[in-house]
Amino acid sequence: MNSRVKVVGHPIHPMLVVFPLGLLASSLVFDFIALATGNSDWAVSSFYMIAAGIVGGLAAAVFGLLDWLSVPSGTRARALGAWHGLGNVVVVVLFAVAWALRFNQRTDVALAPLVLQILAVGMALVTGWLGGELVDRMGIGVDDGANPDAPSSLSGRRASERVQ
Repeated sequence: MNSRVKVVGHPIHPMLVVFPLGLLASSLVFDFIALATGNSDWAVSSFYMIAAGIVGGLAAAVFGLLDWLSVPSGTRARALGAWHGLGNVVVVVLFAVAWALRFNQRTDVALAPLVLQILAVGMALVTGWLGGELVDRMGIGVDDGANPDAPSSLSGRRASERVQ
């Protein structure tokens, strides 16, 4: 099933998800480094990574929602996509609360925000798996007729047409 929203022949949602996933997961790693080293610069970097990850997550969500709306109703993919999307909203909300709790203490790694970040990263692993299930098992966002010899998306030809 083709993705609804594309740029230069490729779905936008999977292009965007790498940013919030990388930024938010790395923020947790940076906080652990701050705790281990006592260097508050890591905590400050984490604070700004969370902010960027939240913005990136919201952008990815818009395009994910647009793609989800084109998934046929009553299918397992539609239900799984709903869990994937709602779970990712929870991930972003948990990070937003952690970020708000840290707002006046950017150089510190406090327990409550750290716990929220750990929970959010754990949940992101689950929702990421759900996204993989949608693409790899159900073919959501994959061009109809995709194959190893498909022409470039820039060629204007359908994926089912083989390159000679």
